[in-house]
Amino acid sequence: MIVGTSSKVFEESKIGADDENRVSNDGRLIAEARSDPEAFARLYRRHYDVVFRYCVHRLFERHTAEDVTSLVFLKVVENLHSFKGTERQFRNWLYKIATNAVNDHLRKNARWAGLLKVAGEQADTRVADCESTAVLSDKKLAILREAMLDLRPRYQTIITLRFFENLKLTEIAEVLGSSDGTIRSQLARALAKLRNKMGTFQQEVLEND
Repeated sequence: MIVGTSSKVFEESKIGADDENRVSNDGRLIAEARSDPEAFARLYRRHYDVVFRYCVHRLFERHTAEDVTSLVFLKVVENLHSFKGTERQFRNWLYKIATNAVNDHLRKNARWAGLLKVAGEQADTRVADCESTAVLSDKKLAILREAMLDLRPRYQTIITLRFFENLKLTEIAEVLGSSDGTIRSQLARALAKLRNKMGTFQQEVLEND
């Protein structure tokens, strides 16, 4: 089942002023969550939508994204005691764990080919653009999905974090453990490859019509 615009996660978890206010209160909550299950539950609820949305944007499938998100928070439970960063760094730490979990899933899971098939055949839902809220056509959406999923995982990650999650290049660099300059160069290459792949898939669609 492909996620459509009716899902509340695309609006409720949008990075903005509300997220800025939430993050400012995370320091004390993170400390409490290390030993207090109720505090961890609050931390989980506060960040679940952001992690889930990222997984949806990488995997394009709700149920798979839910499974991977669960694995992400399992890793958080196992490793929260070792997190020593600031409140701001906690969100980027979550993105790093989520990126590793998604990439592991894509490498190991035999449904990778199935995801590509779903992306191409089940273009019956639409997503809103993060900035303009313009609705993509079904065919254009299918082409975008196939092109994104055909990129190497690192390029998928950089494009998703930059344009869907609205992270700055410095934040993406922190998530991926790279320099700003490296991320800038890789983003340019990723976008070039995405444009080329979208052109190829679009031509195939036109030829099959």
